[in-house]
Amino acid sequence: MKIKWLLLLITTVYHLVATLLEERRIKPPGQLVDIGSHKLHLLTKGTGKYTVVIEHSLGGIDGYFLIEELAKITRVCICDRAGYGWSEMSSKPRCSAEIVKELNLALEKAEIEPPYILVGDSFGSYNVRLYASRYPEKVAGMILTEGLHEKAMLAMSWKLRVLQVFFWSGFIMSVLGSFLGLVRILGTIGCFEVLKKELRQFSSKTLKMVKRSFYRPQHWLTMAREIWNLDASARQVREATKISNIPLIDIKSNTFLKRSPGTFLFPLQAADRLRDEIHAELLQLSSNSQQMQASKSDHFVWIDEPEVIIAAVQEILTQLEGLEK
Repeated sequence: MKIKWLLLLITTVYHLVATLLEERRIKPPGQLVDIGSHKLHLLTKGTGKYTVVIEHSLGGIDGYFLIEELAKITRVCICDRAGYGWSEMSSKPRCSAEIVKELNLALEKAEIEPPYILVGDSFGSYNVRLYASRYPEKVAGMILTEGLHEKAMLAMSWKLRVLQVFFWSGFIMSVLGSFLGLVRILGTIGCFEVLKKELRQFSSKTLKMVKRSFYRPQHWLTMAREIWNLDASARQVREATKISNIPLIDIKSNTFLKRSPGTFLFPLQAADRLRDEIHAELLQLSSNSQQMQASKSDHFVWIDEPEVIIAAVQEILTQLEGLEK
C-alpha cells in the first residue's frame, strides 16, 4: 500500500515539475487575446481571401492536426476554447451560446477579418451553426465533420444516455488522473498512439502541442462541463435550423466507433442509427449542401482521414471562386 502512495507521489511531483518547465520553455504558438473575463489563444497561418476557422470537437483540439496542410491553400485560424490548449479557463457556462460569443469577440479583437469558412468537428458543429445564424454576413461556407443535430440528440434513447453519462464520469476521473500525473505518464510512454494508432502519422511537434493540453486538469474539467451542458447547447442551437444557401459540406464517417474488444459493451448499433438520423438532418440545413464520405474513419475523422476535411475546404473554395466569376 505504501508503495502505491509513493508511486503516486512520484508521478505527481514529476508532473508538477514537467508542467513548470513547459510553462517556462514553451511559449504559445499564437497570440493570447483578452476578451475581458479571460484570455483565448488564437493561432493563424497561411494567406487567402477566405479564412478557415476551426471549431474543435468536445474536448478536442483538432485544428492542430489540420492547420499545416490547410495553410497551404488558404488562411486558417484556430481558437482554443476556454480551458483548452493555451486558453485560460472561464467560470462562465461551457455551452454553445457563450462559446460563440467568446469566439466572435476573440476574432474581432485579433482583427481576423471575414469572410469565414467554418469547420465544426462533432460538438463544434453546434457552435459554428449558431455562429452562422447570429453572424450570417461573416460566413461564406461551412463544413460539419461528424456533426451533431439537436433533434436527434435531445431524443436519445436511454442506452445512449447511459453512454453519455459514462463518458462524462470518465472525464471527471481523468481530472484526478491529470492532477496525479498519470495522464502525462501515459502520454509520455506512447499509450495514446497505441490506443489510436492513426496518431502516428502526425509530427512529434504536433503531438506535443496536443498532449500538452491533455496533461492539464483544466482540459478534462472543461470536457466534463461541456458534456454536462450538451443539452443546453442543443436547445440553444435550435435557432440555427436553416443556414440560407451557403455552401455546406457534411462529412460522415463509416461508424461512430470502430469495433474492438474495448468497445464491445457499447451500444454501437444504436449510436450508428442516431448518426444516420443526424446526418439526414444536417443535409437539410442549406439548399446548397452535399455529403462527403470518410470511409476509413470512425467519429474522429480529423485523426483518421484529415485529408477528407482538407478536400472539403478545397471544394468550398472552388465553389466560392466559381460564384465570383
